[in-house]
This record gives sequence, C-alpha cells and structure tokens, in this order.
Amino acid sequence: MDIPLSTIAVVGLGTMGTGIAEVLARAGREVIGIDISEAAARQAVAALEASTARSVQKGRITEDERHDVLARFRTFSDLQAAAEAQLVIEVVPESYEIKQQVFRELDAITSPTAILATGTNALSVTRLAAESRRPERVLGLHFFNPAPAMKLVEVVSSVLTAPPAVEAVTALARELGKEPVAVGDRPGFVADGLLFGYLNQAAAMYEANYASREDIDAAMKLGCGLPMGPLALLDLIGVDTARTVLEAMYSASHDRLHAPAPILRQLSEAGLTGRKSGRGFYTYAATGSQTVVPDAKTPQESAGAVAGRTVRSVGVAGSGTMASGIAEVFAKAGYDVVLAARSQEKADTAKGRIAKSLERSVTKGRLTAEARDETLGRITTAGSLDSFDDVDLAVEAVAEDLAVKQQLFTTLDKVCKPGAVLATTTSSLPVVACARATSRPQDVIGMHFFNPAPAMKLVEVVRTVLTADDVHATVRDVCVKIRKHPVDCGDRAGFIVNALLFPYLNNAIKMVGEHYATLDDIDAAMKLGGGYPMGPFELLDVVGLDVSLAIEKVLHSEFRDPGLAPAPLLEHLVAAGCLGRKTGRGFREYARR
Repeated sequence: MDIPLSTIAVVGLGTMGTGIAEVLARAGREVIGIDISEAAARQAVAALEASTARSVQKGRITEDERHDVLARFRTFSDLQAAAEAQLVIEVVPESYEIKQQVFRELDAITSPTAILATGTNALSVTRLAAESRRPERVLGLHFFNPAPAMKLVEVVSSVLTAPPAVEAVTALARELGKEPVAVGDRPGFVADGLLFGYLNQAAAMYEANYASREDIDAAMKLGCGLPMGPLALLDLIGVDTARTVLEAMYSASHDRLHAPAPILRQLSEAGLTGRKSGRGFYTYAATGSQTVVPDAKTPQESAGAVAGRTVRSVGVAGSGTMASGIAEVFAKAGYDVVLAARSQEKADTAKGRIAKSLERSVTKGRLTAEARDETLGRITTAGSLDSFDDVDLAVEAVAEDLAVKQQLFTTLDKVCKPGAVLATTTSSLPVVACARATSRPQDVIGMHFFNPAPAMKLVEVVRTVLTADDVHATVRDVCVKIRKHPVDCGDRAGFIVNALLFPYLNNAIKMVGEHYATLDDIDAAMKLGGGYPMGPFELLDVVGLDVSLAIEKVLHSEFRDPGLAPAPLLEHLVAAGCLGRKTGRGFREYARR
C-alpha cells in the first residue's frame, strides 16, 4: 500500500512539537501545527523564523528557501485543521487522558486512511491504539530532543499496527535524514528504557550521599565519554518528566531499578523540575537557563583543609597494560617510578610497552624526543617488591583477585617505609579487605584509574572507613599533579562508574535476550539517541564479557537487587568462551588478527 505523507499535522507545539514541525517543513512537507495555546503557536513560528534565519546567515539555505520553509508551516488552535493530514503526530503532555481525548477527536476528523502517531516515550501505544476506531493505523513515532539535531527516531508498533503504516513512517523518517529503529511497545522503548534506569540509579546514588552531584556527573562524563552527567541530564529533561517515565516503566516491569528514587518525587512536588524552573539537582542563573550558579551544595575550598603527605617517588606493582599505563602517567608528571613485577623480565617487558607508547606520542607530535627520554629515564624496573622500600606511594595494578591483592598488601606492609601511602586500583573488590591485610589500614586507599590510563582523565578516589584524612588529601593532590580529575566515593561495589554503567549494559543484554530489539538497533539507539560514544554491545565486546559478568556478579552480590542479576545471555556467552574482541567472538564476530 503506497501511503503518501505530504501533509502532516503536529498536535502540541511545545519544544518537541516545534522541533518536529521544523524538521518536516525543512524536508518539504506541508505542516499543520495545532495547539490550543495561541501563544505556543506564535512561539513555534518565531522559533522557526529564528532557526531558518540562522541557516541563511551560515549559508546553509538561501533567503528564497527560507521563505518556502516558513510558508509550509501553518498554525491553528483547533484540531479540525488536521482533517487534510495524511499523518498526525501528537506530542501533547504525557497523560493517557489528554492523549486519548486527542485520538478520539482525530478519529472523527481525519481521513480513514490517515496514520495517527503518538510521540510518547512513556505510555502504552497499544492502549492508545485499542481505543481508536482504526487501531491498525496507530503507532508510535518517538523523536529525540532537540528534534532538528538528533538523528534517532523510534518507530513503535503495537500488536494491532498494520505493516504498511510502519513502512510509510519508516520511509518518512529516512527521507527526513533520520535513523529509524523499529521497536515494540514497552515503556521507554529502547533508548529511554535503558537511559532512565541509569538516570534513576544516579539520582538514588546522590540521594544516599554516596557521592556529590559534581563527582557523579564528572565520573560519567570522563569515565564513559558521555556528553552530560546524569544529574545535569535529569535537569535538562525535567525531573517531573523523568519521574513520569519511570513510573510508567515500573508499572510495567516491577523492576526496582525503575522505581523512581524518592528524591525525584520530592523535587517534582517542590516545583524544582530542573532547568525549566531554574532549579533541580543544580541551581541555574534563571528559568530556562543552562548556566549553573553556585548554591548551598556547591563544593567549597576549605581554608582548614588537611595537608597531604609528600610524594616524590612512586612504586607501581604489576606488568599488564594498566600497570604500565599508570607508571607512564606518573613518570610523565615528573615522579621517579619503580615498576615492579613478578620477574625482572616481566618488568622490563612492561617498560618496553611504555617506550612504544611514548614513541607513538613522539610520532604524533604530542611529545618531544627529549621528553620521551626523560620520562623513560625516571622509570626503574625491578623483579621484586623489595624495591618499594623507599617509595612514598605504592600503587598496585595486579590481577583482580582478592586473595592475590591481599597477599600483595601484606608484602607492601612489610616492605614500604612508615608513612607510605598504599593504593589499590581495583574496580570491583572491597578496598577495606586490602587494607585489613596490613597493620596500617589508615594508609590504604583506592585509586581506580581507567584504561588506557595515559588517555583517561578520571580517577575514582575510594576512601574506606579506616582511611586517614591526610592519605585522602595526598591522593587527591597527586591526581591533580598527574593531570587527572579525582572524584570521591565510598568503598562499595562498582564505586560510581561501574555501579551506574553495568546495570545499563545488563539491561541492554536482557532486551536482546527477550527478542525485543536487535544488537544493531540498540547500539544505534544509544549512540544516536543518548549521545553514547559506543553502543552497549560494542562496549561489552571491548571490555570483555568475562570481565563484565564478574562485575555484574559483584554488584548483584553487594546490593542483592534482583534487577542486577546477570542476564542469562551474558552467562551463556561467557560459558561458551565468547568473551568479545579478545577471543574473536562476543556479541559479534571479529576478524582474527
């Protein structure tokens, strides 16, 4: 069935409706904008005038083309104006009552061949379709904000939707320059279904005073390459909107990860809904402003801050990629480094890896040959931890095995001089368990670097209940000197980044295991709709499925939340030896090197 979609009505001219109308008008469609508020209609026209004027100034369109775009956008205050539309897209508030009323009226107004699309990201498309007189022509068309810039469009089918309707809107999305992803009807669909669980956990983490809002946001930006931190993103989306989406998700899934964190209700009921109100998790310069201003919760530099210990030399234990990367970081920053491994040969091999890394930097013009030589000259290798007898800071980066680490800390306790700071780079094990293997637990702290250490700016600084204040101050000072961004967190599974990242990855695996969406569609949805640098399955294959499963198990064991139980598909792949890129096969297959 060939369904022409040349005249399209957009019902609801808020930010999203206005953006969708702009995309359609620029693509040559006749657009009928409908809103009961004449002020909203005027604002939508003004927004299109302003955006097209900017396009003319930048040479992207001519003045004549701008005139044509504006002429294709007409606004009305009555739904009757939708009578001539072949497609109607509603983007009214997220309320079944409001949306159902709109659909009932459209049933009586529009042609029997017209397609009715809901822009919901939280409500059931099936429920809306079931009450229509033409359920086979009702579907979801979920754009992302800002619609002119975001490439993703989720095309949502219910069990009632006719394939020709899906084909028509999918073809339209491609003609608009978008990337359509086909999904079924469940709250949040793909992108928001994964995103909002993560945002909810971040809100709960902040509410529990586990980490500051600034540190949570910095950790996810620097540790995962995300364009925004979760709490800043909640303020942008709207705290009330996030709560609505999560309520819908929880009512369908009964997954505690989707149960809205109490702070979302508290902020919503107080009217602190984010940027649009001028205050949410952060405080803004004005209503609608994106400029964050200091408030009572903004970190203050304390005049009486505890002084750290002096660090001139650093010992790095280990011979793998992480150990050599950390040694390179400290040597570049001017510290004398002792790189110790289980044998002199392994230590020398690790230093050789550093030499190759530095040479690549020289080749790319990021480092001079003189600086390379000076950096290598600061690194001494050793085949025993006895060489750590005079270091001021000892950092272990050995296997992620608690017994191995505890044995190493017992040795460090005997070898290192009094007052030396002892740090573990563990990403999943309890730091305090390492500390208790020594006679000086107050000197032990976590320094969780991210791989590759020379490139990644984040270090999670993990205090135990026994860590001394001056040890904490020492490590924070050192992080700044090696040009890393320290974030503070307590000693619990996953710290900040992994505790928020891996449940999101696990939920993506569950979507595939439940045959809700494909690997490619989920990866595309998160990159295009969420701004993620990698899709979840791309990332899982890079991290390693065995590593991911181990972290999932630690999180599940610590928090005892059924929603954190590792996805069966992940366990099956690991059992089959499909561990990702390192084995040539994980969620995808890779060419052998």
